[in-house]
Amino acid sequence: MFEIGLDRIIQDPSLTKAWGRCALLSNQASIAKDFRPSWSICQSILKDRLRALFGPQHGFEATCQDNMIETAHAKHLPSGLPVFSLYSETREPTGEMLDGIDTILIDIQIVGCRIYTFKSTIAGCLRSAKKTGKRVVVFDRPNPLGCEWLEGRVLDHDATSFVGQFEMPMRHGLTAAEAAIFFNQDIGAQLEVLPMRGYDPSEYWSYLGYAGYHGGQPWVLTSPNLPTVDSVFVYPGMVIFEGTNCSEGRGTGLPFQLIGAPYIKDSRKLIQKIWDIYGTSGHRGDSGVFLRPASFQPTSQKWASEVCQGVHIHVLNPKEVRSFSLALAILRAMIELGGAAFRWKDPPYEYDYKTLPIKLILGSHQAADRMMADRFSLDDPFWHEGLEVYRKNCGPLLLYPRNMYID
Repeated sequence: MFEIGLDRIIQDPSLTKAWGRCALLSNQASIAKDFRPSWSICQSILKDRLRALFGPQHGFEATCQDNMIETAHAKHLPSGLPVFSLYSETREPTGEMLDGIDTILIDIQIVGCRIYTFKSTIAGCLRSAKKTGKRVVVFDRPNPLGCEWLEGRVLDHDATSFVGQFEMPMRHGLTAAEAAIFFNQDIGAQLEVLPMRGYDPSEYWSYLGYAGYHGGQPWVLTSPNLPTVDSVFVYPGMVIFEGTNCSEGRGTGLPFQLIGAPYIKDSRKLIQKIWDIYGTSGHRGDSGVFLRPASFQPTSQKWASEVCQGVHIHVLNPKEVRSFSLALAILRAMIELGGAAFRWKDPPYEYDYKTLPIKLILGSHQAADRMMADRFSLDDPFWHEGLEVYRKNCGPLLLYPRNMYID
């Protein structure tokens, strides 16, 4: 039977006895199999020992759309507890927030991509716990991309930011608790995890699920621009377009599944070029997607109210999708067809006001030059750098034994 970490305290509340007074990091996607929110379950078990709530980027209820839009601290009306925003004037709990707290509970759904800031918030909680002598307990949740495939180069140590604090690849292959263990090697906080039971790390979100659900585990949007699980399946690649003047579909109903720009004049020609680039690499089999020519008009964000030509990425088989290589092929095609109209997005990006965002996203100060190189190739070892070492380092930390494969 498949059970997430949260299920463990539902079944055995005695697990919480040693935790003392607690604060909980979660958001609206932190739910049990009956859709009850994590905060409600924790409050019913801990009662007045649950003293505060923490919210990640986009807010405790995920109401804020964009990056670098901070959310305020507030009172959570249903529980009566204070909600401290960890995407505000601070990115990690302060000593004042942790006054009277013994344990930070973490129950947050990650999406399997280094760029997603929830993991940086987990790391921030670990750092604060180390500084203040608190305990951290992570309730584990699945990686919706499965845990077997690794994609994208490992972050260079000189390209760290809030979208990349540790040397891990774009598609990192870890669950939330495994990521916490990985981070804690450097941090050294008092860390406890509640692993899942019956979890198959080879399975993707669409194939996980509790008995009675058809079509896999229900997806509750983790943030406004990941509204469906199909957007999650392509996110580790299509997030790259945040570092360009191409629309990544924000301001439409299909964020990260629509990619385009007004300076692309022929969507079919774009798609042909994409497949030409993608097919010259080792990706000659099923790509797991269908690229459909698309016209779209964002209502906000890049190119708001302008018609963009590009592609609609339809996910056909999540297990075959290699979104990082596919995104590089789409990006290179956009560069070649866009000519002088193509631009890299200027700073700031996640509070770095100096570095080109594409360098932070791809995790290297060489990234822009490599993308623009005359002899660009997806087979360039640069795009896979560090994966072997990362895989080796992860081995002893894994809660769910499996093979990890390199794209």
